[in-house]
Amino acid sequence: MRELEGLTIKEAHQGLLKKEFSALELCKTYLYEIEREDKKISAFLTITEDLAISQAKEVDEMISQGREIPDLAGIPGAIKDNILVEDVKCTAGSKILENYLAPYDATVIKKLKDQKAVILGKTNLDEFAMGSSTENSAFFPTKNPLDLKRVPGGSSGGPAAAVAANECFYALGSDTGGSVRQPASFCGLVGLKPTYGAVSRYGLIAFASSLDQIGPITKTVEDAKTVFEAIKGKDPLDSTSLESKIENCKLKIENLRIGVPKEYFIKGLDPEVENVIKKAIKKYEELGAEIVEIRLPHAEYALPCYYIIAPSEASANLARYDGIKYGYSEAKSEKRKAKNLLDVYLYSREEGFGDEVRRRIMLGTYALSAGYYEAYYLRAQKVRTKILEDFTQAFKEVEAIFTPTSPTPAFKIGEKIDDPLKMYLSDIFSVSVNLAGLPALSIPCGFVSVVNSQGSKANLPVGLQIIGKPFEEEKILAIGEIFKKTYDRARA
Repeated sequence: MRELEGLTIKEAHQGLLKKEFSALELCKTYLYEIEREDKKISAFLTITEDLAISQAKEVDEMISQGREIPDLAGIPGAIKDNILVEDVKCTAGSKILENYLAPYDATVIKKLKDQKAVILGKTNLDEFAMGSSTENSAFFPTKNPLDLKRVPGGSSGGPAAAVAANECFYALGSDTGGSVRQPASFCGLVGLKPTYGAVSRYGLIAFASSLDQIGPITKTVEDAKTVFEAIKGKDPLDSTSLESKIENCKLKIENLRIGVPKEYFIKGLDPEVENVIKKAIKKYEELGAEIVEIRLPHAEYALPCYYIIAPSEASANLARYDGIKYGYSEAKSEKRKAKNLLDVYLYSREEGFGDEVRRRIMLGTYALSAGYYEAYYLRAQKVRTKILEDFTQAFKEVEAIFTPTSPTPAFKIGEKIDDPLKMYLSDIFSVSVNLAGLPALSIPCGFVSVVNSQGSKANLPVGLQIIGKPFEEEKILAIGEIFKKTYDRARA
């Protein structure tokens, strides 16, 4: 029997149809990989073995009856632990939700279950998706499978590490400021942040509601497209969701105009990363695309703008965790006796939230306060409009925009954790996409050489970010697939 771990979704689907292996065999292979590998990388918070096995058996029954199966049927995947799966713990990486059981399925989970996908478990993340390294998890940090001394990125570090370690075929993450794309870049994977509204947020634990978006992390562009097609679409339970307008994209590279913003090739960008990105852009030019230098004049304000809007929305969204309705409560604790209702609020949040979450709540509360609302939050929203206008203007000249996904490759665990500003700079190339609500894809485009934990030379992956117009996911996926085919031929 062929090796099952490491297959793509399409290969596994074909294997199931040809009965080369069963869905149960596939499921047990990946459960074994988790048992064998996850002690080293700590990608998973919860393993849903019974659920996964029952789902796999159902697919095998369908196949034995000769029934048609969807593309994701029997395919084992993992879910970031801020997306609700009914009757499974959903912690958001926080002590305040450590024992919270999800009472219902998120819409994306309902869609995966309709596809008869196999859910292996819930993966680690920075607490409430606030972070760029998965070191802010309340439970443990996740390690990068390519170098265990380095971070997998964040906040979807658990999903990315699980896919990179062949513990699942794909994973769902959430992207508020780069949290799907940056981990994909650090782990040598494909990460898709869809257009705001293209995928329902119902059942996603909210961080910043105008920025959050669920997206897939996969091994290939084709797999990302398969998962996106399964989870996208309008949802009556999410009033911000919309139906995608573009279904198929027949792309000719010779007709493609690609924009490269000079504002993204700045001081602070790792020189080796810059070199790899420029080589990838050159490859597209050699294939026949026209490369156009463009301007995004307000790009330099994206990061400070994001770190006013995101914490402001977080402070409002996280107000619900008060120690009363659900989650951790000091009212039930023997550790510190709450004397009144205010004590319950204060003690529960102090004990339940970690440093980064408390920091962002305080920043957001300050920005929204009576004396500062207009000076900070309102002004940031005006800058956000200018950032969107920059992209709108640029897309009159070009069909896609290329930038680095991250200014550096994966950094070492502990390297930035004590310097929040340094950590926030990890998102400098990704946050503007969320502010503008655009789709973006990160694809692996090369490697940089570093000294690994053993003292020898190692190669770390670099991600190319492909930004598209609203609801043009099909186009940026097609552009990414062109590079993958060329890249694979070059490496063969």
